[in-house]
Amino acid sequence: MATDQTYSTTRPLFGQVAIVTGASRGIGRSIALALARAGAHVIVNYRASAEAAAEVVAQIRAMGSRADAIQADVTRPEDVERLVQAATQFGIPRILVNNAGIASAQLLMDTTLEEWESLMRSNLTAPFLCTKAVLQHMIRAEYGRIINISSIWGIAGGSFEVAYSASKGGLISFTKALAKEVARSGVTVNAVAPGAIDTDMLQHLSSDERQALEQETPVGRLGRPEDVAHAVLFLASPSASYVTGQVISPNGGLII
Repeated sequence: MATDQTYSTTRPLFGQVAIVTGASRGIGRSIALALARAGAHVIVNYRASAEAAAEVVAQIRAMGSRADAIQADVTRPEDVERLVQAATQFGIPRILVNNAGIASAQLLMDTTLEEWESLMRSNLTAPFLCTKAVLQHMIRAEYGRIINISSIWGIAGGSFEVAYSASKGGLISFTKALAKEVARSGVTVNAVAPGAIDTDMLQHLSSDERQALEQETPVGRLGRPEDVAHAVLFLASPSASYVTGQVISPNGGLII
């Protein structure tokens, strides 16, 4: 592994620089904290939730890692460039987690072109821009971990979520193709496809709908953001060097 940092079994990411998009709350927040506990310095990206992002940064610094909250709309190339430039103050970006995204639940016939394009920009174009911006640093260092947060609906497709499923399925294809392209450069590219995770994206469900979803899930509960963070942490670690182009789906058995 081409790295200038000291490896530790207790803090396997010691000194590595990580960028987590959409890291102010929910799954992104849990991922940022998990990487920091493993020793990484973390750039906490947010679009609008400055106060929440500052709280994540404070928690990371309390662990002894470095962190900064960087406001950036990752659908905009100029913002992405600024985000990656901010990360280089800590060193070479070695970990990128493309987590920022949006959801939409409606019939395809009710989906406007503007809504379709918004989903594609947030869920597919943004990972493309962020990945392209960090890839040059990773290839030069001959080491990198790129982890894309997809969805079970990117695997199986979801009724009433055609546009969302298409964007997340595209992200999986992006992951698999890029993994082949950069494998000889020491860079791995993988996806995590969560199932029903108890975050703001499920707040629209009634108590009866939540209960039905819990019962439908074989393990009998909704997922927690930490369930996703654990999968990301494994893929981000040096020990996952032989894992690339894969989709790990923490979904409680909902999709098998």
